Amino acid sequence: MKSLLSFLFILAFVFSNAQKIYSKSYGSPEDTPVIFIHGGPGGNATLFEGTTAQKLADKGFYVIVYDRRGEGRSKDENASMTFKESFEDLSLIYKTYRIKKANIVAHSFGGIIGTLFTRQFPEKVSSLTLVGALFSQQETYDYILKQAKEKFKDNPSKLKEISEIENLNKNSADYRKRCYNTASDMQLFSMPSPTPESKKLRADYESGEFYAANFRNPESPLKFYKNEARNNLDNTKVLKEIKKQGIPIFAVYGKDDGIFSEKQLNDMKNIAGKDHFKIIDNCSHYLFADQQDEFLQFISLHLK
Repeated sequence: MKSLLSFLFILAFVFSNAQKIYSKSYGSPEDTPVIFIHGGPGGNATLFEGTTAQKLADKGFYVIVYDRRGEGRSKDENASMTFKESFEDLSLIYKTYRIKKANIVAHSFGGIIGTLFTRQFPEKVSSLTLVGALFSQQETYDYILKQAKEKFKDNPSKLKEISEIENLNKNSADYRKRCYNTASDMQLFSMPSPTPESKKLRADYESGEFYAANFRNPESPLKFYKNEARNNLDNTKVLKEIKKQGIPIFAVYGKDDGIFSEKQLNDMKNIAGKDHFKIIDNCSHYLFADQQDEFLQFISLHLK
C-alpha cells in the first residue's frame, strides 16, 4: 500500500509539472517533424496554431506547437524566462513526442531561441527555418527609431520621445518595449494591403477558441530582462557556425516587415544562401497569416 501511494504521488508530481507546458501535435508522427517556436517574450503560439498548424500538417508534416513556460497557455508564476529554461522546455517537447531530430521553425523572438538551441544541441536539429526572426537585435531597434525620426520629423513631442528612448539602457526591458511600441504606432507589423484570404484568416482566428486563449503575460519581458544576461544579441556569427556544422538554414521574411532594414535582409540572405531565402511581397511580420499560401509553399519546398 505504501509503495502504491508513493507511486501515485510521483505520478501526480510528474503530471502536474508536465501541465505547465501547453503543447499540441497536428498530423501523423510518421511524417516529417516540425516544431514551431513562437515569439515573445510574453507571446504564444495561438495565431500560428489557429491559422496554420493543421494546414502545414496536411502537407505531410508532423507539426508540434507549444507555449513556453510562463507564456501563453503555459502559465507558471515561477518561470524565470531565461534561455536555459527555454531550452529545457523545448527538450521536454522532444521527449514528450518521442522525437530525436526535428525541423525547427522559429518566428520573431523565437528565432533567437531556435538559433541558440541549434548551436547547443545540433544533434537534435534537422534544419532551422527563421520566419520574420530576430537575429541582430540592436540593428532592428536602431532601424525602428531611424524610421520614427523620419516619420515624425515635424512632430517635436514625438522627436523628444524618440530621444528619450535612445538614451535608455539598451539592455533594458523598457528600451525594448518602447522601441516596439514605436514600431506599432507606425504600423510596421501590419500587412499593407490585406487580401480577402488574409482577412478571412484573421476573422476566423479572432472569432475562435485560439484567440480566446491568446493570453499575453506582461511580466514575461520584465522577468527575461531581469534574469537573462544575454538580452540584446547579434547571432550573425552563431548562424554562420551552425551552417558550417552542416545544418541547413532557411529564412523567409515579409517585404513590408518594417523592423528589418535592407542591410539586415541582405545579411540573412548571405547567411542562408540565395536558394534558401525568400522575401514575400505584401507581407509583414506574421507571414503565415499575411501570405499563408506562399509561406506554406516555402516550408513544403525546403523541409520535405
